[in-house]
Amino acid sequence: MFTSKKLLLLFSLTFSCSIITALAQSPNLGIVANEELIKNWNTSIGTEGEELPPGFGNATNGRSIYNLQCIACHGQGGEGLLNDKLAGGHGSLTTNQAVKTIGSYWPYATTIFDYIRRAMPYLSPKSLSDEEVYSLTAYMLYINNIISEDMIIDANTLPKIEMPNKGNFIISYPNN
Repeated sequence: MFTSKKLLLLFSLTFSCSIITALAQSPNLGIVANEELIKNWNTSIGTEGEELPPGFGNATNGRSIYNLQCIACHGQGGEGLLNDKLAGGHGSLTTNQAVKTIGSYWPYATTIFDYIRRAMPYLSPKSLSDEEVYSLTAYMLYINNIISEDMIIDANTLPKIEMPNKGNFIISYPNN
């Protein structure tokens, strides 16, 4: 006759054996994240731009890429369509109808590169080469009247570009 202790022990043993069997028959999903895999996914670009890759671009090349990859969502010259407006809005942040664009809101040019590189184009993120991203970044800066159309941007020049709204961001630390 089984007592409640014996039933509990039998259940525990059966359950433990089931878990061990399940672990032994793992579906082998995924792989161990080694140094190389982590390095390939760790593509963040900081505000100082130290992590920017080799390559370069300009707004002229960026316009061509934009017309192929971005215009359907962001409209001609970044005026906005299905998605956010990318150009304009200068001086609007202090009004009741603020327009947050790359030129009116973003504090660092390096973060434009970072965002385009990891999130665009919408239907195929991370599909652009670094030079295409540099060119699109240059085009975004150009249509916002921040750089000239022929300026070459790269890992050296991009972090030095002063964004119009940079001074309006204040770093605040909690409990200070």
